[in-house]
Amino acid sequence: MKLNILKFLKNNKVVRNYKKIFLLIVCFASLSMYSQKVKEAKADKSYDKFAYVDAIKTYERVVASGYKSQDLLQKLGNAYYFKANLVKAAKWYGELFAYSQNIDPEYYYRYAHSLKGVKDYAKADEIMSKFNELKGTDLRAKLAVSQKDYLARIKKNSGRYNVENAGINTKYSDYGSSFYNNKVIFASARDTGSFANRRHAWTGERFTNLYQADIIAEGSLTKSEKFSIKLNSRVNESTPVFTKDGKTVYFTRNNYINGKIGKDSEKTTLLKLYKATLEGNKWINVKELPFNSNNYSVAHPSLSDDEHTLYFASNMPGTLGQSDLYKIAINADGSFGAPVNLGNKINTEGRETFPMITLDGELYFASDGHPGLGGLDIFVSKMDKESNFGEVVNVGEPVNSSYDDFAFLINDKTRYGYFTSNRLGGKGGDDIYKFKEIQKLITKCEQNLSGLVTDNETGLPLADAKVILLDSDFKTLKDVISDKDGKFDFGLKGCKTVFYIKVEKLEFVPTQTKTITIKEDEASFVEIPLEKPSQIIKKGDDLMKKFNITLIHFDLGKYNIRPDAEIELSKILHVLEQYPQMEVDIRSHTDSRQSAEKNRILSQNRASSTMEWFIKKGIAQNRLTAKGYGESQLLNKCADGVKCTEEEHQANRRSEFIVTKI
Repeated sequence: MKLNILKFLKNNKVVRNYKKIFLLIVCFASLSMYSQKVKEAKADKSYDKFAYVDAIKTYERVVASGYKSQDLLQKLGNAYYFKANLVKAAKWYGELFAYSQNIDPEYYYRYAHSLKGVKDYAKADEIMSKFNELKGTDLRAKLAVSQKDYLARIKKNSGRYNVENAGINTKYSDYGSSFYNNKVIFASARDTGSFANRRHAWTGERFTNLYQADIIAEGSLTKSEKFSIKLNSRVNESTPVFTKDGKTVYFTRNNYINGKIGKDSEKTTLLKLYKATLEGNKWINVKELPFNSNNYSVAHPSLSDDEHTLYFASNMPGTLGQSDLYKIAINADGSFGAPVNLGNKINTEGRETFPMITLDGELYFASDGHPGLGGLDIFVSKMDKESNFGEVVNVGEPVNSSYDDFAFLINDKTRYGYFTSNRLGGKGGDDIYKFKEIQKLITKCEQNLSGLVTDNETGLPLADAKVILLDSDFKTLKDVISDKDGKFDFGLKGCKTVFYIKVEKLEFVPTQTKTITIKEDEASFVEIPLEKPSQIIKKGDDLMKKFNITLIHFDLGKYNIRPDAEIELSKILHVLEQYPQMEVDIRSHTDSRQSAEKNRILSQNRASSTMEWFIKKGIAQNRLTAKGYGESQLLNKCADGVKCTEEEHQANRRSEFIVTKI
């Protein structure tokens, strides 16, 4: 029956109509797919021109029609990512990862970063771990591995600011700020009142101009108005910085001078730094700085306190990531040195931007490369006396959020300041917030170093012991006396730092302990037991072995007493002081390397210099003898020509302190 029905349908007109309908459907599907590809290509053109607003609209219409591709999802995620809309970026990167497994490692980083924007830190860390597997050499991956506790670190630094809306924000983007004559100068895309109302294809908003606002009580801002007709143009202006005398300004502007817009080889207008001077009440002589280029951006200037150094952000050749922080010398004649990259302590493969240097040498900047809460976070690094920057520290909440936070500005004296954010609850795309710093951030990792002195035999605490702290070169840093409970405290010291602690007390053998302070958020506590001199010291005893004294080290081929050797010799000195009738023969030995005669002379010099050290410390010369034996009394097989390990040779390089009279 089934066969007959099929035979009937095969010759039936219905089947022929069905085939036509099927062909029509295929044609329509092909036309539809072609149409979507055309739309995607149109969106790609907008995307390539950084016209993300138009690109997003077209991409989303294409996806809504049922068409997807890996390239489309990547670009749609990127368009939102570069517009700082991490919520939407996370959505489309999620679609991308569901669509394909063969994805460039950079998208793992962007997806992880976008997930932080929706506060999904657990999944963000999971994706970041995969990014590290794929690209472990990336600085961002290394930082993520070394700071797995980044949320705890950020929490520790949080709560140090009171934050409020600055009071001058609009429904448009308002961002970046600089102090000038008791005013704040900032950039805004607010309505200029002109008929043209030109809009920026990247943001969909008007081009930004410079505005000024008065500072009133507790940092609030009021009376917003345009800053300067001469400085404002028909392209973007932003982030000015002024010299202390108020007569020179450096500022950011699109590549535009003398009424002409400049473009790079891809027809894109990039950012440049400009300089202008004040004459009367007008800004004149607007000139671009000589290290600008049509082929890369230079932006967001900040001046050092002495005004001899200009800091800025750029993606010029030599940049580690999407944008790096640089500095450049301003010479006495107004010329400039060569740009210097601040290095990979500050810069990553991500974005480092909006630098601001304080009077105290604190460099605040925004970054999405260092571990943060999402988007751009604000970080700080303190400069030392050699102009090297220290540990990079996240300034914490509430200044930082899961959104973009940047353009940090602070008054060194009042500790009032401003920053910009596109966080929820604002009035526009970017808003300016005011803050009051109520507690300074400790930018250097420090922890408390303390301990306890005890009697090794009884375990009881020892009061009134002298406890001396030495650095890694055995230079004395501080000395204290143990309290009635045997405790001592050296206060805050640098994390992960090598120290030596020497303890002295009458009737006990002095001792020295090496300690390395541990990681931050923990305190270093050292218990140091002291031993009493043995009551049974016999003629022929070696005091080195009797009191478990480590080797007396000398520099290669030399015989001067090193600081670490003094620590050990002081233990023997204490025994000689406890037993005034004791006499000691100091014996020095070498290994077999070098000639026998050279080794004999070297060992004799070492024994003699050791004896001289005791004499200078008050031990009578007639209580001491000194002799060098060179390689004549080897403890093992390691004679001339015998292949031995360094450890075996070390066993022969020794000192002995033999009791000859008690």
